[in-house]
Amino acid sequence: MVATIRRADASDADLGEIARIVNETIPEWPTDIEDMRRQDALYPGVVRFIAAENGLTVGIATAGRIFMHPPEYDGFWTTIAVLPGWRRRGIGGRLLREAADVARAAGKTALHTAVSEERPDAMAFLTHRGFREHARHKMVRLELDRRDPPNVLPPKGIAITTLAERPELITGVHAVAVEAFADIPGGDESPAAGDLDEFRARDVDWPMVPHDAFMIAVDEDSGEVVGYANLVFSAGRTDFAFHDMTAVARAWRGRGVASALKRAAIGWAIGAGLDYLETGNDPENAPMRAVNARLGFQPRPDELTMRGPVNDIPTSGA
Repeated sequence: MVATIRRADASDADLGEIARIVNETIPEWPTDIEDMRRQDALYPGVVRFIAAENGLTVGIATAGRIFMHPPEYDGFWTTIAVLPGWRRRGIGGRLLREAADVARAAGKTALHTAVSEERPDAMAFLTHRGFREHARHKMVRLELDRRDPPNVLPPKGIAITTLAERPELITGVHAVAVEAFADIPGGDESPAAGDLDEFRARDVDWPMVPHDAFMIAVDEDSGEVVGYANLVFSAGRTDFAFHDMTAVARAWRGRGVASALKRAAIGWAIGAGLDYLETGNDPENAPMRAVNARLGFQPRPDELTMRGPVNDIPTSGA
């Protein structure tokens, strides 16, 4: 029987099926119903598809705005996931075409998606359909078992606090983010922090961003925020966190602020009983990669952002 593909609705049943397929096929990027509902509230317009055979969901696709770019950016994000036993039947290609149709109808010319180097079949699927490497992250992991909390050691005149302790510092945190986001290498356009409201909704006031693990560096003389670092939990996971961002104001870089912030975050993770932390940086971000190496992070398979066309996508093949 040929798989049928339909547009998913916002019911618990459909979102639950999408979460099940994503979590089974891409466990490193888990999701759940609540996570998808929060995304839809923040960035309306995400379209999702379900592929089924004999009443069994075997694949899913999503398409929508790339959160870290402004609405006018020329690409949409997509996730394509098919259960292993149903691959190489054209289902993934058909799902990708559905996502491309959504992007094209929105006036976009490209699709972006993430893939890990440890999944060569997924890379082959995308390459066959015209996708090429757009950005790369050198992923690293820090195992926390039997590790003592590191000394934080901030530079002289810098105090390390948390957003939980000093919520009034969020405006200063946002100012640092605007500056730091603009300097992130990789891709064709730097990500955008957005205005304060968007930044808070996306990167701060998210249930999976613990405010007591949101570290802030403050100049004790001026009271100015000079850097921050935050951890993010994945949906349904409490055994590890992603070290999402370490941002330092340009005038304070190279003085040890980033290292102190990361040490504070590691200490929190150890105290919270996490098994490990993960993070990643563009290959050109040598200073931050050096900080991670000094702190003991070990290499993992690279993660790539692939960019592909919205036209002439073959449904079959690798």
